Amino acid sequence: MKFIDELYEMYRNKLTGDEEDADILAFSVLEQLDREDMITLITELSDQELYNLVGFYMIEKLKAKMAREEFGDTKMVPSDSVRNLH
Repeated sequence: MKFIDELYEMYRNKLTGDEEDADILAFSVLEQLDREDMITLITELSDQELYNLVGFYMIEKLKAKMAREEFGDTKMVPSDSVRNLH
């Protein structure tokens, strides 16, 4: 994604390599974007980038929902119900 490449280049000398750097930078940028800005970024994604973005979002939301409903690691999913997403 061109936006990420440009963002990284802009801040590369200020980053420590810590995972928190990415969190802080991402949230700082997101605070400044409105819905239209985000839609513009999404339209610039390749098909694979969009697939990855939506897939990551779905996985995180499902994990959060499962954690809220206390499924956690205690309930196993039958192997025949697991399928390859792509």
